[in-house]
Amino acid sequence: MHHPTPQEILQQYWGFDQFRPTQEDIIQAVLNGKDSLAILPTGGGKSICFQVPALIKDGTCLVISPLIALMLDQVERLNKLGISAKAIHTGLSADEIEDIINLCEEGDLKFLYVSPERLNSNKFLERLEDLPISMLAVDEAHCISQWGYDFRPAYLHIASVKTYLNNVPIIALTASATPKVKDDIVEKLNLKNPSFFFGSFTRENLSYQVVQADDKINFLKKLLIQHPGSSIVYCRTRKRTKEFSDLLQQFQFKADFYHAGLSQEQRTTKQQDWISGKIDCIVCTNAFGMGIDKPDVRLVVHMDVPDCLENYYQEAGRAGRDGKYAAAVLLYRNQELEELKQLPNQKFPGIDVIRKVYKAVCNYFQLPIGSGNGKFFDFDIQAFTTAFKLNLFEVLNCLDILKQEEILTYQDQVFSPSTLMFTTARRTLEIFEAEHKNLEPLIKILLRTYGGIFDIPIRINESQIAWLLKWDISNVRESLKKLHQFGITEYHPSKESAQILFQQERIQADELQINYPHYLARKKEYSHRIDYMIKFIQSRECRSIIISDYFGDTQQKTCGICDRCVSVSNTAPSKQYISDLLKKIIIEIKKREMTFDELLIALNQDEEILKTGIEILEKEGQIISGVDGRFREK
Repeated sequence: MHHPTPQEILQQYWGFDQFRPTQEDIIQAVLNGKDSLAILPTGGGKSICFQVPALIKDGTCLVISPLIALMLDQVERLNKLGISAKAIHTGLSADEIEDIINLCEEGDLKFLYVSPERLNSNKFLERLEDLPISMLAVDEAHCISQWGYDFRPAYLHIASVKTYLNNVPIIALTASATPKVKDDIVEKLNLKNPSFFFGSFTRENLSYQVVQADDKINFLKKLLIQHPGSSIVYCRTRKRTKEFSDLLQQFQFKADFYHAGLSQEQRTTKQQDWISGKIDCIVCTNAFGMGIDKPDVRLVVHMDVPDCLENYYQEAGRAGRDGKYAAAVLLYRNQELEELKQLPNQKFPGIDVIRKVYKAVCNYFQLPIGSGNGKFFDFDIQAFTTAFKLNLFEVLNCLDILKQEEILTYQDQVFSPSTLMFTTARRTLEIFEAEHKNLEPLIKILLRTYGGIFDIPIRINESQIAWLLKWDISNVRESLKKLHQFGITEYHPSKESAQILFQQERIQADELQINYPHYLARKKEYSHRIDYMIKFIQSRECRSIIISDYFGDTQQKTCGICDRCVSVSNTAPSKQYISDLLKKIIIEIKKREMTFDELLIALNQDEEILKTGIEILEKEGQIISGVDGRFREK
């Protein structure tokens, strides 16, 4: 039987003529039955490395992936290409899972995506022995390392799965792993004599720039004018995404906002508008960008300092994937660097705080001592923090530690929470209330409880509304649906609530112990990551080299286009050249106000050098730019 070649598969399904660097070598190693670890930085086409060999081999490729959204995205993409793929995740019923496993057993499935938690299920493992698994792909493999920035204890169970599989090759993939994490992946996955593959961490067309800016929004405006085209602006909080997006719209930029609290429908629409170019600038949290491959992003701006280079590198790396010049700009205030240094103590609270949160969670579910192991509970974290008067971030940090210790696991929403927005004018609403007296109390409560509900979809909590109205919860849900049907509101009920899974029996809070040496080692590692982020901001060295060093890529040279390299290259011979250019810019601007592009043509100048010249003149206060993007003399 003729097995197609990797090239034929690539051409048939993806329509590409050739592989990117190292892809072909990885595919060959897998086809030769070797264990492999591939560290391919953002945009390196990781999924093709396991999808192509899986399509050549007989049987099903088992893929372990940590994020449900990412799994569903990949499954949908494969299905669109006419490839049979399914995902097993917490949102499915037992019957649906059974159907998928049967499909796999019959040999009708090419890819089976599962979350790492599924590997704890004995029922699933017993069935695994009967399935025709051809290879095992571990995506986001850095999650297995407690030295990584996103450690997930469930990943530690992957190695034991190998006993249920018939000696199949394992391919582990990640976009970013430090040397320490790399060694950890090999050890914890128990990879046998693996082949290693590294993509380069240098992005030759990407200019890293770090700017101390007190007025970030004005600086952002300048950046968007200087870099026309598609852009991403990252913020730390959901609230800021909306605020900045609104401000940019007022300045006539085509902008929109995006975060994980929006409904699936809204997220898809916003994403599509940005991909198609209907909007230029998407202001978002780090929930945006997973699995999105838009090659022509010209600018990525970080309005807040991330807490590790892994995240920064991955997010900044979404710019310029088409190989043309792009900029990644990080804006910071000195005070932020001080706040960063405080983070390790917040992220790793003391044992007394951890015990307090553990006790509160157990009491919230009225769990008796000695019970609870293996039990799932729906968990409304907002209602919980309110009821026990706890700080949300403190709770999240403690839940994270309890998860690392495998005492309990907090799983955030698999789907979206309930959202509601009024879609009518206030006057129409008053008339409607007069005609529908039975719905009037609900409308009043909604308006009183949720600010901004006329402007954007707001998260609502049906049980809180029921309590406030002294109504039955089913009545609240029915009435909310009626308002939606009348066209008064847009209401999206939650698809599934967050969950807490107890992995051990409940014990007395003061008996709760954690692995202290591990906890302190992780805290130290986290401090190290923050120190490195601060070094990236403050060092005089080429920014690209600092990043490459961090990831253990020593085959690099200075990039020549980051802000550090550009300022170093303005030494003696080019000083004269720059001062001539400054005079030329001022002469042109004296004649008439000009945009950056007009100056570019008038002076027949290299874009980067002109940009440097303009920045110098702006810093010296000789020229300013208006809202319309035209430069004039000050």
